[in-house]
Amino acid sequence: MSQPITVGISDLNATKAPGVLVTYALGSCVGICLYDPMAKVAGLSHIMLPSGAQMAASGNQAYKFADTAIVLLIKKMEALGARTIRMKAKIAGGAQMFAGGSNSNLANIGQRNVIAVKNELARLRIPIIAEDTGKNYGRTLYLDANDGSMRIKSVNRGEWVW
Repeated sequence: MSQPITVGISDLNATKAPGVLVTYALGSCVGICLYDPMAKVAGLSHIMLPSGAQMAASGNQAYKFADTAIVLLIKKMEALGARTIRMKAKIAGGAQMFAGGSNSNLANIGQRNVIAVKNELARLRIPIIAEDTGKNYGRTLYLDANDGSMRIKSVNRGEWVW
């Protein structure tokens, strides 16, 4: 395995095989893995919020929102030879990290992020073929451009592959 390329919070990146992408600290955030198996191009986005519709999301600020980051990730992947029609998605994160709380919008931000990601991928006609979302724990996510596998690690929960 090559040295992983780190994707930070509110960030995205793409790579060709044999590259590996990694993102840490997926709590209520969602990691979106896109993969074109023919071109062997992988893309990973770490979104924080569902929508930038009310904001003028531009530049790297647009990486923060599901509705803008996914489109920008696709463009980055297409520059490496990927085609949207061949892309498949895997998603992880969207946990409920805060128990209860008086602000229900904050308490369910993970769920809202997952819904926004699913809606945007459906709009773009990119099928979700694997999902590890919700629950109440954080995740680290690896995406391998060799085969599109999504490996998830979680403290006290172990490691699994999709």
